[in-house]
Amino acid sequence: MDTGYPPLGELLAQESELQFSSFTYDDAWALGGLLRRMASEQGAPVAIDLRRGDQQVFHTALPGSSADNDHWIDRKVRVVKRLGNSSLAVGQLWRDRGTTFEAGSGLDPARYAAAGGCFPILVRGVGPVGTIAVSGLPEVEDHRLIVEALRAFLAEHR
Repeated sequence: MDTGYPPLGELLAQESELQFSSFTYDDAWALGGLLRRMASEQGAPVAIDLRRGDQQVFHTALPGSSADNDHWIDRKVRVVKRLGNSSLAVGQLWRDRGTTFEAGSGLDPARYAAAGGCFPILVRGVGPVGTIAVSGLPEVEDHRLIVEALRAFLAEHR
């Protein structure tokens, strides 16, 4: 049965593939700008957020997005920071277990959302150093937009 969600193995493979050799403030600005251009070209009504550690280093909102998208971003970021995987992968892990993140994790759903749209910024040999998040599209589309931007950025900056 096709649920529209990528399999967990594919989501974890993306995390293995989409890693940086380093991640600077300039990288955050360039990646955020690329993601904004991509979203704008698609007419996507999204908010975009990049963080290094706990510091927000890039944030923008496109027409059609709202402050509610910022709230979703914060909830998705908490999931990635706490569990280390993309928010879509965390949600898929619970779906694969036959339940939901909300029912199975014990975490407050007002503070945590395992909905697609946040991805760890991973540096090879170091691990997670930040997050990149999108909110405003269906969760799988939020995730795909991030993956497309990361692939394009890393192809140009490797």
